[in-house]
Amino acid sequence: MSTTPAPEDLRRFLDVATEAAMAGGAVLQKYWGNLSSVQEKGRSGDLVTEADRASEVDVLNVIKRHFPDHAILAEESGQLGQRDNRFLWAIDPLDGTTNYAHQYPLCAVSIGLLVAGVPTVGVVYNPILNDLYRAAKGLGATHNRQPMQVSATAQLSDSLLVTGFAYDRRETSDNNYAEFCHLTHLTQGVRRGGSASIDLAHVACGCLDGYWERGLSPWDLAAGAVLVEEAGGQLSAYDGSPFDIYSGRLVATNGPLHQLIVQELAKVQPLPQFKPA
Repeated sequence: MSTTPAPEDLRRFLDVATEAAMAGGAVLQKYWGNLSSVQEKGRSGDLVTEADRASEVDVLNVIKRHFPDHAILAEESGQLGQRDNRFLWAIDPLDGTTNYAHQYPLCAVSIGLLVAGVPTVGVVYNPILNDLYRAAKGLGATHNRQPMQVSATAQLSDSLLVTGFAYDRRETSDNNYAEFCHLTHLTQGVRRGGSASIDLAHVACGCLDGYWERGLSPWDLAAGAVLVEEAGGQLSAYDGSPFDIYSGRLVATNGPLHQLIVQELAKVQPLPQFKPA
């Protein structure tokens, strides 16, 4: 028996996620260039601002008003309700806080809905560039309300990829530096966007061909994973096994490049000069 809700329920979830993302986005527009407080959350580079917190308040208000019985996992508030609830909203009120704090406009509100543990609805909204990405299982994916799909690039030498570096990169040899160099050498380039949800949205809309990263949280991945799959792309763990949203690792591609990227990642050894002391 399928765990996916009926199409009319999915459309309602998608509309509420959009309402919440727009509410959070309005807060981010207000604080853009007007921050009075930028703090670290205990790890170097892991920033939080009053914009993160204020955006999350407005996002949660929308979700709770429509679905008071649903559980929530939010970056700033943590777990609200039981994680084994059939419906779990994974929310990042400001994905790309470092970018935002520097007024670099790759940042977003990311709202995903897991149904029985499966990413099922996703909305990513960049309020600075006014880019809205939406998807729900079986309903397709859109960019600013127009259908979107992944690229058809089939050779690594023709591809443009994106990745990121986790906050613990200075503390572990599993830091993605070597992978970045290796795949930069094999492709037309690897970008470092600084916002996982935006990176996934850009794979989904076809302007990037693939993405991999480690050290991620469910709220970084839930929405973007739906976008990529509904746009025709492919998701997996680094070794090609099924994607686990709680693993912190993801490979997301247009499909034709997927196995090629998985194979190349398996070849990479850490760069010794960047191993922790």
